[in-house]
Parts: sequence; C-alpha cells; structure tokens
Amino acid sequence: MSEKVINGYKLEICANSLYSAKEAEKGGASRVELCQNLENGGTTPSYGLIKLTRQHLSIGIHVLIRPRGGDFLYSNEEFEEMMEDVRFCKEIGCDGVVIGVLDKDGNIDEPRMSKLIEIARPLTVVFHRAFDLCPNPLKSLDTLIALGCDRVLTSGQEHDAFKGKEKLKEWITKAAGQIEVMPGSGVNAENITAILSYTGASAIHSSAKVIIPSGISNPEQEDFGMGGELMYSSSERVEEMVNKIKSL
Repeated sequence: MSEKVINGYKLEICANSLYSAKEAEKGGASRVELCQNLENGGTTPSYGLIKLTRQHLSIGIHVLIRPRGGDFLYSNEEFEEMMEDVRFCKEIGCDGVVIGVLDKDGNIDEPRMSKLIEIARPLTVVFHRAFDLCPNPLKSLDTLIALGCDRVLTSGQEHDAFKGKEKLKEWITKAAGQIEVMPGSGVNAENITAILSYTGASAIHSSAKVIIPSGISNPEQEDFGMGGELMYSSSERVEEMVNKIKSL
C-alpha cells in the first residue's frame, strides 16, 4: 500500500490494535508498525488483527515479528514460529515485517536474520530496537547493510531518541543511503522537529499513545493484575506531529 510522504518525511505509528491503526491513519500517519502487548515492548499481533488491519487500512502496514517479551535470543521453536509469522504476513498482503534476532553475545544473529529476510522478500525488512542492545553498533550497522535490511529502528542506544540524537546523526551519516536509520522511542509533538532537523532522518517512529482508564467499575480488578488502564494511539496526537513536520 501507499506510504504518505509529509513534507519530505514519513511518520510511522506503532499501533497495538485495530482501533490504534485506524487512529494512526485518521491522524495522517504514513504507515503503521502493528503489534500487540505494547506494555511489554510489543509482540507479534494475532492473525485476526493482522488480517482485519490489512482490510481496513489503505496506508502501509509493517508487522512486528516478536514471539514473546524479554530478550532477543530465541529457541529453535520460537524461531520456527517467527518464520511462520513472516510467511503469513506475506500471504495476507502486508508491506513489511519488523524483526530482530541476536546471538548469545548480543550481536546480530546473521544466519537467522538471513533466513528471515529470504522468507520475507519482497516485503520491506526492518530491524527493530534489538539494535540498541548490540555492543558494537557501527559493526552491527554494517552487518545489517550486508544482510540487505531496508531499515533499522533505533533510539541511538539511549532511553529515548532525543537523548540519542548524537549517535543517530552519526549513524544516518554513516549509512549514507545504504540503509534507512529511523529514530524511535519517546518521540512526540514537542521533540519531533528537533530530532528530525538535528539527525537528518527522513522517517521517524512514535506510538502517539494515550492512557485510558478501564470502563469496568470494579476497583478490585487491578488487584489481580488483569485490569486497569488501557493504551491506544491517538489520532489527535498523530495529527499534532504531522502538523509539526509540515512546519519544517
């Protein structure tokens, strides 16, 4: 599907539901990264969510392929699951997949990444923020370029992209069109233009999330760890960032 260009930039929204994905498109986003369990850093969305989102959205959909929370060192069974999820995303007509596999030393697992990329093509392949855990980011960037990844999502190995803007600028310069380096984490309407202007990035990633109280009027639900607040992307917050980008 098409990816809307906003004043020369693209805004990707991390959407954790069909509602969030619709809100992202309504607010003017270029594409969505579709996931679930955003409170755990995001995991692979259900087949039902992927299928419905593809049916309802006209903008690009990139699906997070992450079988569980925690680290990015996967068992053979988990890797088999990842391969099947990539195949499904290709069959259903998604535009890209967002993946990341590390070895026991925290470096990019080249054989497994190569296999996932092979299965995914011709979809866009993005390496996610597992990159921020790599001990040698410049070497890892070269590895991703050699593997043929299209994009890497990173905060510059800081807690948020604004704090990591120095490294992001360095890596974007180093990549020089060989791979797209996309800032993400903590991006909002207050800092989006500063990050884009300083780093030279052409695309940026945000969840545009809002926290909504549960509609269930039972205060005891939180005692069981299965109730409480909900998290969704907001079309208003997306639109705020779109307008900021238009002002650049």
